[in-house]
Amino acid sequence: MIDLILPLDSEFLWKYSNSRMFFSSVKKKSDEELMSLVQLGDGDAMTELYRRYAQKLVRYFHRMLYKNEAMAQDFLHDLFLRVIERADQFKQGYRFSTWLYSIAHNMCKNEYRKQAIRGRQDLEAEPLSEDLYERFTQTEFRSALDRMLDMMEEDDKNLFVLRHELEMTIEEISKVVDCPEGTVKSRLFYLKKKLALALIDHKVGM
Repeated sequence: MIDLILPLDSEFLWKYSNSRMFFSSVKKKSDEELMSLVQLGDGDAMTELYRRYAQKLVRYFHRMLYKNEAMAQDFLHDLFLRVIERADQFKQGYRFSTWLYSIAHNMCKNEYRKQAIRGRQDLEAEPLSEDLYERFTQTEFRSALDRMLDMMEEDDKNLFVLRHELEMTIEEISKVVDCPEGTVKSRLFYLKKKLALALIDHKVGM
């Protein structure tokens, strides 16, 4: 488990907000309502959004960025800086979580380009069986699955994390990765086939 660091104190928020602060009750507001307040310079609203998403995001970055905890924390901090700096770019009627993860996704893609990561593997496999899904939470299975994901191309790993760990819908994933829903479904299908072959080869739980 990763220890969560919360760097967004009041001084931080004052520094990066362009308008005066409005102190309001925010805990019962939706993400989108909070973002509207952030656009007005409400530091309490920004802090509440951070509270809601920081833990999930640091885990996402940790998974996507080579399991580097320090890098995950840095990216988390930078992400919320971008949320503050680009608050006026958030469009009403758009889902905040999708917008947020789109930024996170693009940050990872930019990092991969810098790192010149390995290319795509083209594997053939059978679809994951229901029995394998049922054993998903078993320690041995989970450990092997983690190893398989670490060896996969980053785009494939990202799809798996968004779908099976963050439990996003196909529609939400489509918006995050800026890809048609049909393509997302197809890529997830072939990703399952890749994982099935890799897990069977390693005799997971057999």
